[in-house]
Amino acid sequence: MAITEREVRVRFAPSPTGPLHIGGVRTALYNYLFARQNGGKMILRIEDTDSHRFVPGAEDYINEALAWLGIGIDEGVREGGPYGPYKQSERRDIYREHVKMLLDAGKAYIAFDTPEELEAKRNETANFQYDASTRLQMRNSLTLPADEVQRLIDSGEQYVVRFRIEPGRDVAVDDLIRGRVTIKSDILDDKVLYKSADDLPTYHLANIVDDHLMKISHVIRGEEWLPSAPLHVLLYEAFGWADTAPSFVHLPLLLKPDGKGKLSKRDGDRLGFPVFPLEWHDPKSGETSSGYRESGYLPQAVVNFLALLGWNPGDDTELMSMDELISRFSLDHCSKSGAKFAFEKGKWFNHEYLQEIPDAELAGLFKPVLSAHGVNPADFSDEYIAKSVGLVKSRINFVNDLWDNAKFFFVAPTEYEAKSVKKRWSAEMPAIMTALAALLEAQPDFTGSVIEPVVMQWIADNGYHLGNVMNAFRLTVVGECKGPHMFDITDVLGKAETLDRIRAGVERIRPVE
Repeated sequence: MAITEREVRVRFAPSPTGPLHIGGVRTALYNYLFARQNGGKMILRIEDTDSHRFVPGAEDYINEALAWLGIGIDEGVREGGPYGPYKQSERRDIYREHVKMLLDAGKAYIAFDTPEELEAKRNETANFQYDASTRLQMRNSLTLPADEVQRLIDSGEQYVVRFRIEPGRDVAVDDLIRGRVTIKSDILDDKVLYKSADDLPTYHLANIVDDHLMKISHVIRGEEWLPSAPLHVLLYEAFGWADTAPSFVHLPLLLKPDGKGKLSKRDGDRLGFPVFPLEWHDPKSGETSSGYRESGYLPQAVVNFLALLGWNPGDDTELMSMDELISRFSLDHCSKSGAKFAFEKGKWFNHEYLQEIPDAELAGLFKPVLSAHGVNPADFSDEYIAKSVGLVKSRINFVNDLWDNAKFFFVAPTEYEAKSVKKRWSAEMPAIMTALAALLEAQPDFTGSVIEPVVMQWIADNGYHLGNVMNAFRLTVVGECKGPHMFDITDVLGKAETLDRIRAGVERIRPVE
């Protein structure tokens, strides 16, 4: 797909009305990948024109989430830039100027209809919409004398400015994923562009003005915004900006893992996965919603997982770093249809990325987990913790999983799994384990590779059942019959701790009839 010679400038424009949904994160990611691949700029614009829905803390949350994921911003509220302010509530004068431009050109008009008058009209006329067929029946600057319009404004009566859409037009939207989409202007209503009540524009006007003034080259956004695209095309024409209008890219929806419809927070609550990048504490309700970061996901795993929901690299490659995603990303390989949110695949990505973390680094991530379970990491050397996690990390999807798989390295068992005791601990096993402890104690070199053949030969010489003896050995040391290779475990625990655990097991474990 050819990219124009114009400098690539994309924007992610969330509203600070709550936590950033994972679908919004994917939109931000695709914008970022596209910008970086084409040597362009990534702009973060805060669209806070809906003052009634503003939520304290939401803007900071957005910035923190993008930073955690490694989605870099070139221009924005925090970063600054040549086309600011980057927060719409700080651009009132700019919007007023552009509203006046449309009014002076006859492309828009002032409407004084109250909510009650509009509701009465809806009750009177089925499928009512404010458009060319109804606007002359309403109370607006097209039906009222100019002096009456001015008197109402001067008296402080609230009004809105509506965009004047004429019927009989074929409005073409060229989308870089979906191709050309054409609709009749007759089905569009005269959208509200500005409200005097809060002296702020609506999304439609602010979006167009800002994209133009910030020199946005490509508008990459969710499929849900596709119905507004024809209106935006007409607004670009009304301002005389058609030749510099950005290219549209409408991304496929993220769909429920099961059933039909768009992914929602309820799906995450129902199936047990986050739909927000970070944990969110709602300042109004006090409700806490889970986040990918706090659930133990690595940012590179979340990025890789999201990148493949609606896009593919053209082959079977799945694991890709951010740099690899940037180099391979192409709108040509974006899907038109929605992508099922296969959250279990997200766990797989996290598992794969955990395997790539050096044991010493993973040990550092595990230390807070140890502390949370009452174990002081300072009681163990960094090398000891690293060796421990290195033996079990192939079994985990999340850092928190390390506790269930590695806790026996840090806490000696005091209870023993009943099922394993019943199967492996016969009446003669205490004597066998006592003899094994004596054999191990006599070994001058306790390295696993050295003592393993010694123990194997001893079992064979005495005619013992290999599985029963080795599982009983594991039971005394681990507390259950699971874990990595037994002599890798003894390598980490060392001679004294291994012997203490065998002898404690002999004292504590009783056969189950």
